[in-house]
Amino acid sequence: MTTLHNLGFPRIGARRELKQAQEAYWAGDLQLTELEHVGKSLRQRHWALQAEAGLNLVPVGDFAWYDQILEFSCLLGVVPGRFVQEDDQPVSLDTLFRMARGRAPSGTPAAACEMTKWFDTNYHYIVPELTADQTFRIARDSLFEQVDEASSHGHNPKPVIPGPLTYLYLSKGDSFTGADDNAKLALLDNLIPVYRQILHRLASQGVEWVQIDEPILVLDLPDSWLRAYLRVYDQLAAASDCKLLLATYFGALQNNLFTTLELPVNGIHLDRVRGNDDLGQVIPRLGGKVLSLGVIDGRNIWRTDLDAVLDALVPLRNALGEQLWLAPSCSLLHSPVDLDQEDSLDDELKSWLSFAKQKLNELSWLGRALDGDSSVNAALQSQREALQARRSSSRIHHPEVSQRLADAATISRDRHSPFAERIAQQQNALKLPAFPTTTIGSFPQTREIRTARRDWKAGKLNDAAYTRQMQDEIAQCIRYQEEVELDVLVHGEAERNDMVEYFGELLDGFAFTRFGWVQSYGSRCVKPPIIFGDVQRPQPMTVEWARYAQSLTDKPVKGMLTGPVTILQWSFVRDDQPRAQTCRQIALALRDEVQDLENAGIKVIQIDEPALREGLPLKQGEWKAYLDWAVDCFRLSTVGVADDTQIHTHMCYAEFNDIIEAIAALDADVITIETSRSNMELLNAFRDFRYPNDIGPGVYDIHSPNEPGVDWMVTLMEKAAEQLPRERLWVNPDCGLKTRKWEETRGALANMVEAAKRLRAAG
Repeated sequence: MTTLHNLGFPRIGARRELKQAQEAYWAGDLQLTELEHVGKSLRQRHWALQAEAGLNLVPVGDFAWYDQILEFSCLLGVVPGRFVQEDDQPVSLDTLFRMARGRAPSGTPAAACEMTKWFDTNYHYIVPELTADQTFRIARDSLFEQVDEASSHGHNPKPVIPGPLTYLYLSKGDSFTGADDNAKLALLDNLIPVYRQILHRLASQGVEWVQIDEPILVLDLPDSWLRAYLRVYDQLAAASDCKLLLATYFGALQNNLFTTLELPVNGIHLDRVRGNDDLGQVIPRLGGKVLSLGVIDGRNIWRTDLDAVLDALVPLRNALGEQLWLAPSCSLLHSPVDLDQEDSLDDELKSWLSFAKQKLNELSWLGRALDGDSSVNAALQSQREALQARRSSSRIHHPEVSQRLADAATISRDRHSPFAERIAQQQNALKLPAFPTTTIGSFPQTREIRTARRDWKAGKLNDAAYTRQMQDEIAQCIRYQEEVELDVLVHGEAERNDMVEYFGELLDGFAFTRFGWVQSYGSRCVKPPIIFGDVQRPQPMTVEWARYAQSLTDKPVKGMLTGPVTILQWSFVRDDQPRAQTCRQIALALRDEVQDLENAGIKVIQIDEPALREGLPLKQGEWKAYLDWAVDCFRLSTVGVADDTQIHTHMCYAEFNDIIEAIAALDADVITIETSRSNMELLNAFRDFRYPNDIGPGVYDIHSPNEPGVDWMVTLMEKAAEQLPRERLWVNPDCGLKTRKWEETRGALANMVEAAKRLRAAG
């Protein structure tokens, strides 16, 4: 029989139960025991769901209270000194939360650890902070407790842990100068004995298989890291009574394939959705290893072409027999939980989709078909019919969009004048002081705002009443910003549910779910739109809100848009045409919006692209093609404005070194970035490149409830001024304020403006 397994399941719950419990606990409205009960209930529900789908092994350890890397840091006792962790004491859940967000119901607040994107996804992880003499120990028992928990409910648990080399590669520390720094690899001597202890303890619990994730094997690794693999896994295999399944995902191994095949593990998982390694080279080198193939897309929501997958699997099954295992391509963490609960999608569109629960069914059908179970034929036929209906649907392609896309080849991608000339005209028009202050766009989304939006969508609040309430919120936001003396204002985005969902609701070619939530970080969940067809803008989307806000003040108000690459990256994107083509369709729609904003008198327009770095392919050889079309789409959106209209963009939680040339090529007049958690380290790329345009390095972390001090922000900006010209610097938070409370926001922004005043006074 074909062995079926899963690399991980969404932990948030079908109705975001984990998010609600976390936030209630942080607010003091839920006891720790109650929070733990919610987590336990979700784990048991998800294990049962996977077992009922026919999985032979269920993942354990994919559940995390914030993210799986932070969870493993706490297991290893990797707690930075500022969190005051006793060396002989277990790491508490509150310490984990303080590391993630700077504050928890108990313990002294401290600066949160750095957060960044998980490979090329919109999921985030907390970066491990290591020292040159870092020690490791088993300091948290949650993984082992969950193994016992799964076993007690009759499941066959497969613990999931990050591989030691991936864990070190993704870490940071003052003594490490780069990913190939030997100082990191030197820590293996301290780390591997603890991994061996972990494996020994799991074996003592009756665990047969351990999934050890090494996704960095799909990257272009330095030779020093590749050489370390053989040494590390020789040591792990020699000490392990468990069988090791080494899991890779998000791409092909390519140059790292033969090294991976030589490792003394019992099985290897390859992503066959995003990877294309030659299995003809893999099979002869397997020996007795299991080959697990990820054949169901863990990162998108379209039904799988099961006939095509079966055509590829049958000869492999004939060659490998029970050595062939099947799984999704990666953890289903990146998929919504359950399509069955969706009641807002029309039947046609719904029939094209597959969420995490449905992907398990697809996996089960594949396994049963491979095993010759004819009872699965009806399910295969239903899948066939749904795929054919999608291909032939008249809802997908629109000739007018195709024609406009063809005509766009003749549109110039250049502003009228170079930056040096534009910025002089903009300064003359805007009259901004040195170190101008602004925010990234959104202000707190209060309960009243969310209630009004919900009632309006439900038909309980008519259009006129909803507009009046949103205008009242905008007016309050403008008054506050004037009182605190910000220089460039925003309207606060009260009318927006999400920076991508809002625009998708106003564009053709998008569809939306009610419960299609996926985790972005911690308790932050997003509900990505579904791009199913050609994209176009039927009417203006933001103009009236921006015009109203500008009418309330003499200070400039930014028009706020989400950029084409970010809308693409943070949506579930159609898979029947190149992503670049879909992105250019979005860019043309945004181009219309930018020009309408300018015609409405908006002189500062921000087009956010926080996902630009996220979309960078994992293989360096593919970077140029992606960056060429990504930059092209941004410029297609923006270059139609006059020189005295100032174009801003925003990026956050990413390493910029790899894309600094592309960032400069965007030719935005001002870029705002996240730098507070990294203590301005991310500015090094801009300094070394001699970035020519204006830049606003974020001076405080909006993801932490801690209020930033004036002295702290002045110090950060002085660090920035040591690296970049003072006249090019702006002062702003590191991201939008949507998730914060007003009582946190008022003090933080007042301190930020005071910091800017001190900087001006100091010259």
